[in-house]
Amino acid sequence: MKTLIVDDERLARNELRRLLDNFPKIEIIGEAANADEALPMIEDMQPELLFLDIQMPGKNGFELLQSIEGKTPEVIFTTAYDEYAIKAFEFNALDYLLKPVELARLSEAIHRVEEEQHVHEPAGAPRDTATKILGENDQVFVKDGEKCWFVKLGKVRLFESMGNYVRLYFDDQKPLVLKSLNALEDRLDPATFFRANRKHIINLQWIEKIEPWFSGGLLVTLRGGDKIEISRRQAIRFKDLLSL
Repeated sequence: MKTLIVDDERLARNELRRLLDNFPKIEIIGEAANADEALPMIEDMQPELLFLDIQMPGKNGFELLQSIEGKTPEVIFTTAYDEYAIKAFEFNALDYLLKPVELARLSEAIHRVEEEQHVHEPAGAPRDTATKILGENDQVFVKDGEKCWFVKLGKVRLFESMGNYVRLYFDDQKPLVLKSLNALEDRLDPATFFRANRKHIINLQWIEKIEPWFSGGLLVTLRGGDKIEISRRQAIRFKDLLSL
């Protein structure tokens, strides 16, 4: 798993590297000392996992995640402070490690990463055929509390990240499912479902109106009235996808 370490303390980066040597599936592809260094590395190298400090000079770890356009890597926060834990999980963090990081606790976090990777894989299935891509005609079972639905994905106009959950919008229903938006994006047919920004995936067939927006982005209005911003970087992909 391609991994990037982001921490302003060189000794902390070195120690984390040493600990990660115990996990052969973790491939460290780079290090960054702050958000300004990390952002272009994330966009160019497309890491699958970030070990991310929170308090850094300039942008903090949360602000870095908000700056990422498109798909966000899985995140494990590493910090000397425990007061950010709740906010960390609002950003879909897989885990939250307090410094100095202990090997046993790191092992738990890596196990959680592996579970997230394999959660949809049937036992014994080959890696490349384990996950079926879901299109507009596929029906999925959705359960939220005591309510259940068997809904065709073509009816779902919007998926919205809500911490460790995703909210589905269809008809007049808005159920929550326990899943990360990144994991859901990997399952959905990109010909129908488009990652508009860090928090939203939209159904292209539900778009009613498109307008220019700030900083080179776009604002789309879906049938039903939902207004979703397409970030600047995703707007480029959007135009390429839908242009003649």
